[in-house]
Amino acid sequence: MRRVTLFVNGTPKNGKVVAVYGTLPDLLSVASSKLGIKACCLYNGRGGLIDDIALIRDDDVLYVSEGDPFIDPQNEVKVASERQGAHTDWLTLNIGGRLFTTTRSTLVSKEPESMLAHMFREKDVWGNKQDEHGAYLIDRSPEYFEPILNYLRHGQLIINEGINVRGVLEEARFFGIEKLAEQLEVTIKNSQPPEDHSPISRKEFVRFLMATPTKSELRCQGLNFSGGDLSRLDLRYINFKMANLSRCNLSHANLCCSNLERADLSGAILDGANLQGVKMLCSNAEGASLKGCNFEDPSGLKANLEGANLKGVDMEGSQMTGINLRVATLKNAKLKNCNLRGATLAGTDLENCDLSGCDLQEANLRGSNVKGAIFEEMLTPLHMSQSVR
Repeated sequence: MRRVTLFVNGTPKNGKVVAVYGTLPDLLSVASSKLGIKACCLYNGRGGLIDDIALIRDDDVLYVSEGDPFIDPQNEVKVASERQGAHTDWLTLNIGGRLFTTTRSTLVSKEPESMLAHMFREKDVWGNKQDEHGAYLIDRSPEYFEPILNYLRHGQLIINEGINVRGVLEEARFFGIEKLAEQLEVTIKNSQPPEDHSPISRKEFVRFLMATPTKSELRCQGLNFSGGDLSRLDLRYINFKMANLSRCNLSHANLCCSNLERADLSGAILDGANLQGVKMLCSNAEGASLKGCNFEDPSGLKANLEGANLKGVDMEGSQMTGINLRVATLKNAKLKNCNLRGATLAGTDLENCDLSGCDLQEANLRGSNVKGAIFEEMLTPLHMSQSVR
């Protein structure tokens, strides 16, 4: 009597020893019963198909197939071994000339979508270059790579003193480690000093003025002078466009030809200021005090306050010959005893405005809103042609 060992095709485990008798179909029937499969054919250890029972010798090892081709069990063992060891193999990285030894699982498991994971998940898939000692060559900075490797090891971001966090961030981005990159961005943001929005002091600003020629345009666009004291300073030709000058003391300051377009002058004090040729288009001077200001330039350069918000301003006694106040808002403003000769007030809102004692000779009031306006003690007659289109 002969006996053989039967295995399922492709596997070297859980074999069954059976006696050989009868015909080949009889042996296949026994194999089906023992192995729990539908046996169709037998192979020897070299993959040869057995089609006659007489070819079977005593103590043969046979592989039972359900009809699929022969699978070498030795190859399957090798593949399984490689798969099992794929995440535990030790390897060495040569990062910019410095060696780092780690495991494949460290590079693969923590960030499976990173470049490192794709490089080392399967052996030699990327064709990684190696030095003479077998270390994988990567042309990056070793000092910035070390915190990244430690992060992949234990999941914590630890950066030693003297290491630039921005350099580590660039390495994290290069290797595609997105979670670490986000964490580093937050770290950098939190390490930045808070933005200083405090107003510029008089002392600081005087230093700027002292270092700037008189007729050069000092750029102060968008700066914060809120509540500051700039009184009696020479501020000619300075660009204050969109600057914050709210509640600022500018009394008796020289603002000749300065640019205050869209600046915030709400609640500011400009009493006695020189505003010859000033540009205040669309500025906000609501509630400001401009008593006794001089807007009149002997050379003929006219101040431009077109579209400005001048609600509730006090401009009493100001010289404003030829001033442009087109479509400005002067609701509830005080313009007593102002010189507005030849001023452009077309489309201006003068509702409840006090214009008593003003000189409006040749002023253009066409389309202006004079509802509730006071015109007492006018120095010159106001003709209807000045206010009616």
